[in-house]
Amino acid sequence: MKRQLIAAVGVAAMVVGIAACSSDGDKPKSGDSGKSSAKASDYSGKTLTVWFMSGSNPDGWTKDLTAAFEKQYPGAKLKVEVQQWNGIGQKVTTALSEENPPDVLEMGNTQTAGYAATGGLLDLTADKASLGGDDWAENLNKAAVYDGKQYAAPWYFTNRVVIYNKKLWAKAGIKDTPKSLDEFYADLEKLNKTPGVSQALYLPGQEWYTYFGLVISENGSIAQLQGDKWVGALSSPAAKAGFDTYAKLQSFSKAPKDKDEATPQQSDVFAKGDIGAMIGLGWEAGGAVAKNAALKDDIGYFALPGKQAGKPSGVFLGGSNLAISANSKNPELAKGFLKLALSDQFEGQMAKEAGIIPNRPSLNSQASDNPFAVAAIEASASGATTPSIPEWAAVENDPNPIKGFMTAVLQGKDYAATAKKYDDEINKRLSQKQ
Repeated sequence: MKRQLIAAVGVAAMVVGIAACSSDGDKPKSGDSGKSSAKASDYSGKTLTVWFMSGSNPDGWTKDLTAAFEKQYPGAKLKVEVQQWNGIGQKVTTALSEENPPDVLEMGNTQTAGYAATGGLLDLTADKASLGGDDWAENLNKAAVYDGKQYAAPWYFTNRVVIYNKKLWAKAGIKDTPKSLDEFYADLEKLNKTPGVSQALYLPGQEWYTYFGLVISENGSIAQLQGDKWVGALSSPAAKAGFDTYAKLQSFSKAPKDKDEATPQQSDVFAKGDIGAMIGLGWEAGGAVAKNAALKDDIGYFALPGKQAGKPSGVFLGGSNLAISANSKNPELAKGFLKLALSDQFEGQMAKEAGIIPNRPSLNSQASDNPFAVAAIEASASGATTPSIPEWAAVENDPNPIKGFMTAVLQGKDYAATAKKYDDEINKRLSQKQ
């Protein structure tokens, strides 16, 4: 998932184009300027090491931020090191236990609780307001909090939207995007009857991120807090209602019921040009265009509609947080870096260059030139993420029980019995000590 999110940022950046370097790149706006009362001489010879994940830090943004940081903290140097997602968990765990870890690290929002639980991250609770935290969207910030304390800052986010082939929709006589699920179903019916359309919607049976969002739409979740313990909730009425919607959407698709969106890559399937729509990330639209340049002007986006007209479906919010190592030798300088990176200027520039959802709604307009981001932002208000607990990582390990559950029910297994079976497996994984 995280590799897909990072790729989404990279493709969105290509679509939007690299923003021109700001003439006042060294002057963050007031409020979160990152200015320190420490003397400039305090920073002489200091190097702040920052780990970003591959694809996360656009070139223009990184160049401007580095220049602003080194001007604001004379004598200090910013050392940016780009990491790969493959194997990053163990690499970060090891680095956080060493005497000289990177000072600032980017980490997936579903990973933060696990690193915080080990004691490897600096507690930022007292610094939240100075970092701009009073304006962070609450649903985006949840994944940066563990055990009631702020261990990271929300940085950027993205989510899935409907990516559709405008040429095929026009051929089917559809003049506007749907505003409710019922309208969407009607459009999919038309598409399936249209010559040249192989399937109205490409939706594999194990695309659990979309299912997660549909359960959120029913005011539920696939895991819930029971007393002081997290347990699987596939047996809940909300999970059942969300699955009913998923199953209906999947009935318009010829995608395999026992595969996920990466097997095969749905962007490759969509690239053939005969599929009405898919539910995906920005990079998947870009991937389809890379395979079939003729699609460039035919792709459109809209938020997956909900049951109520004008209200989008819930979505899974994926993204990244920024944290400071507990063993950092430059904690105050690291906090200054966070203030700068999260300021209106640089958070806004990230939204512009990468077409992502910024950490506060007041900056959403910065991504207004990117059609994917516009659709994603519309849906993000109804978004959520997985429980912010270190044990959750075990739930997503292969074989993912949520995927197994979805395939079994789509293939005709009894819902109640299957949900109980896989809830038991989720509970087993959640009870494992990390």
